[in-house]
Amino acid sequence: MSGLLILIPCALCLGALALLAFFWALRSGQYDDLEGDAQRVLLNDDPLPKD
Repeated sequence: MSGLLILIPCALCLGALALLAFFWALRSGQYDDLEGDAQRVLLNDDPLPKD
């Protein structure tokens, strides 16, 4: 029972930190261009090396 007195606040703090990290990433523009990376992978313009 005394373990719960430590584990529950720790879990709440970690959840709050994860939520703050998500909001920071959202505010800093990490999710603005969701299709750009997928397009760059498919449309690679680098020439193939000649062996």
